[in-house]
Amino acid sequence: MTKRFLEVTQEAGAALFARNITGEVVMLNLLRFRKVADYSANPELKPENPISGAEAYQKYIEHTLPFLKASGGDLIFLGKGGKFLIGPQEEEWDLVMLVRQKSLSDFIAFASNQAYLAGIGHRTAALEDSRLLPLVASNTAI
Repeated sequence: MTKRFLEVTQEAGAALFARNITGEVVMLNLLRFRKVADYSANPELKPENPISGAEAYQKYIEHTLPFLKASGGDLIFLGKGGKFLIGPQEEEWDLVMLVRQKSLSDFIAFASNQAYLAGIGHRTAALEDSRLLPLVASNTAI
């Protein structure tokens, strides 16, 4: 089975903080959904009838947006994915999302909000695989 990436590791979190990011951070999310959402880890959130991973992720977005906006963040792009034009052709992503936050500390405060975390099981149920890449604006040309 191919390795899946669904949660932040301690090492990745430490490396993010070590970057000493100041100012805005934009999180690039690449998301691949399960055909049928798996609520086994969060049965309290399970809908009465089975739903797709995409439907479960929509529930996650609806739950999350108020907390994101209250923390000063914003969903700046949400769009259908597909296969890479340049990149591994075996990788295909169902949804691409860009989330902007005023600062890394605001992002961490949002991500650790207990009311937000109460609905994160929809994300867990929805995803087959994911990638999350923090982006920071550059003041210089490459």
